[in-house]
Order: sequence, then structure tokens, then C-alpha cells
Amino acid sequence: MRTCGLLMPLASLPSMHGVGGLGKEAYRFVDLVSQAGVGIWQILPLNPLGYGNSPYQPLSSFAGDELYIDLDFLYRDGYLTKKPEEISPQVRSRVDYTAARAHKEKYLRLAFERFTPDKMYKRFIQYTWVRPYAVFSALKAQNGLRSWVEWPEDQKNWILDGEYDISPLKTEIAYRMFLQYIFYRQWVALKKYANAKGLQIMGDIPFYVGLDSLDVWGSRENFLINGDGVPSVVAGVPPDFFNEDGQRWGNPIYNWEYLRQTGFKFWIDRLRWASNLYDIVRIDHFRAFDTYWVIPAECPTARVGEWKEAPGYEFFDELFRQLPDIHIVAEDLGDLRPQVLELRDHYGLMGMNVAQFTFMDPNQPIQKNQLVYTGTHDNQTVSGWYHDKRKKERMAISAFLKDYGAPRELICHKLVNFVMRSQADYCIIPVADILGADDKARINTPGTLGSPNWEWRLNNYLGLANQLPALRAMIRKTNRGVDSGNLA
Repeated sequence: MRTCGLLMPLASLPSMHGVGGLGKEAYRFVDLVSQAGVGIWQILPLNPLGYGNSPYQPLSSFAGDELYIDLDFLYRDGYLTKKPEEISPQVRSRVDYTAARAHKEKYLRLAFERFTPDKMYKRFIQYTWVRPYAVFSALKAQNGLRSWVEWPEDQKNWILDGEYDISPLKTEIAYRMFLQYIFYRQWVALKKYANAKGLQIMGDIPFYVGLDSLDVWGSRENFLINGDGVPSVVAGVPPDFFNEDGQRWGNPIYNWEYLRQTGFKFWIDRLRWASNLYDIVRIDHFRAFDTYWVIPAECPTARVGEWKEAPGYEFFDELFRQLPDIHIVAEDLGDLRPQVLELRDHYGLMGMNVAQFTFMDPNQPIQKNQLVYTGTHDNQTVSGWYHDKRKKERMAISAFLKDYGAPRELICHKLVNFVMRSQADYCIIPVADILGADDKARINTPGTLGSPNWEWRLNNYLGLANQLPALRAMIRKTNRGVDSGNLA
């Protein structure tokens, strides 16, 4: 049961095409970390990126972002007649989403021109979400990428009445179904390869969905929105120690009464698809299955709002009735009421702990049936966190960790050793903390939008390869390796 994993977003992998993806560098990553005995690769949501390039505001809970499709594999498979050119070196050090999309788009369209539908494709497009997503994304492109709430009424309501004539978009819709097929094929092949190496994939599913998404456009009855698609209340979290205004995410709130009447079909369909893509499903913001913060839509911050209760027990009873083998990790961080933990424990779900916040706190011990991080995608790197502390705090941290590594060893590696030696069943280490990187490698700062969030990436694997022998030694010493029989 004890195992060690690495957190590495797909977009952050090295690539000659501007953004990490499903190509040879992903396979190289699998080879490197599996040889070190790593048992889990945690990624971030793979769905089409929405506002601010955030994977937590996706355009669909089911579709994959074509940004991750590997161009060289398209050439290998005969969809391209010439090997794709590499993107300009000036945009390789961080992810430039605009440049990467423009670079890939021309090759994806050429590949589509050479594509002949086969049996696998015809089976794939039978998934109920594929064609609606293709129509949604084609109409969104036709409307200058504006939110569906701003489309003309006949286009906005096509998903409801089918009256708008989409025949002029026939080729574009077919192109977008092709992209989903290729993404799915490449992802399934990579996951199969990783599993064969003893590496499980932990995917991430946001609790809320974006307003500008197929989820809401096509299933408005599941959300508290008016007839025009405008929400009266939105999601977020109230003020806390980290943010005096709270966080106003702006996502529409679920219509839990309607969801209950439909047997929670919307949510169960989401998790069924996620369990098809991943071995382990991490549910972000788990506490909202117990209580969720409701903000009036007109409020600019999350200061004003109220807690409301969700039918968590009813939902999970139905989920495990239909998907008894789904493997869930609950993101249960933050200031929670006891009932949240009672809900988690009632179903035996694994919770989480972040060592940056708790490792010196006896009131928040790291426990079994927990996944412990040095930090998540929302935290500073350990190096950045440590060097931001005052001298007195750094001295206390160093004194606490003095037995978890050699005297001159980096503080981030000492904290890695600390979590590896803990009793937590899973420990997950961001790759940036293996590298000892500073906050230039931070993935996201909650409550902020735009650059540099979600842009960090590796140029190559030299630094990681140099650190893996030490990681492998720690994995073996703490009995967390796949070669120790902890994972199938």
C-alpha cells in the first residue's frame, strides 16, 4: 500500500513544440520515474483549458485538449507527410499557450485532411458527448471564442431544440471529432505504457465546472442559472488566513435537488469517464459534497455568502452502487467542519495532507490512509517557501528536519525524506521539489489569473535524471517502491 508518486502536469513536460504532451518525452518521463521505483504519476485535468488557461475552468468534463496531441506521432502514423518543424526556441522555456496552439493548429488540420474514418473512430464517436462537444467548440470558434451565454439565441439553443442549421459547420465539426479521437488514442496508449511499467495515473477532476462549457450549455437544468444561462449565485470559498476577500471562482452552483431526482447522473457520468481515463481519481474541493459556499453573483468578492448543505451521503451511496471499484482520493484541505471528515471516513476515502503547512504541527499529524504532499500545484515550491520565511522560522524548520538528511542537504530534499518516512500510505512530490527549484517553478497561485500561472515547464530531463538515484534510494529505504511489491 505504501508508495511514492510524482506530481508533474502534462503541459510541463519537455517538448520541441512549445508545450508538453503525449509524445516521446512523456514516455521518457515514464521510463525515468518507473526505474526509480515511483508508483504514481499525478497529473492535472486534461480537459480543454478555459479562462486563464486554467485546467480547473475546463470547456468540458469529457473532452481532452488537442493542445496535448503529439505532432511527431501524427507523422509516425502517416497523418503527416513531413516531420513537423520545431517551435521557436524563444518560446520553449515556459508554456506560451497562444504560440503553441498556433504552431500545432496548422499540422492538426493537415492531419485531418489525410484522415479516413476507421472502425475505432466510428466506435469512439458513439460516446454521447463527442458530437455535442464538437458542435459546441465549432460554434464557439464561429463566435470569436466568446462564451455561449453571449451567442445568438438560435445558436445558444441548438443543443435544446436543434433548430439552428449547423450544416455549414459540417467539416469543422468533423475536424473537432477527429481531434478528440486522436487525443483519446494517444492518451490511452500512454496510460497503457505507464501501467505496464508499474506506474498508476492519478487524474484530477474539478468539483465545479466552468460556466462556459459543454457541461452547462448542454445540461442547464443541473445548475442554478436563469433561462439565458446567467447564474444568480456562484461558487468560491469564504475569507481565510490566506485571502481576506476569500476566493470568488465564479462557477455556477449545482442544482442539487434536480441532481438528486436524476440519481446524480451528471456527476456519476463525469466520474465514470474519469475512471476510464485514470487509475486513481483525485476530487478537488471535496468538502463541497458536505457544505458549499454560495456567493450572490453580483458580489465582486467572496466576502458575502452562505454555507449550504449538499446531499453527500446520498450521492456517494449511489456512486459506489454503480462504480464500486472506483479509486478516489479526497482533497480535504483547509478549515473544515467535522462533518466533512465524517463523510470522507464513512466511505473509507483517502484524504490529504500538505507538509509545508503541518509537518511541525502535532495537531495535524500525518496519518495512514492519507496522501501527503511536500506541496501541491497551488503551493510555493519548498525552496521558495523556506527562503520566504524569517531567519528564526528557517532555523526552527532546519532544526526540526536535522535528522532527515545530511547536514548540507537541500531543505526541500529533507522535507521529501520526512514525508517519505511518514506513515502516510501515499506521498506525492512535485517534480520541482525533487529538482530543488525556486518559485519560478511554481505552477499556480490561487486567487490570481494569467501569467505565470500554469506556464512552468522543463526544457530537458538532465536535472531530474541527476536527482533520481537519490530518490530511488529513499524509496527503497522507506519501502515505497513498486519493486517492493506495493503496487501491481
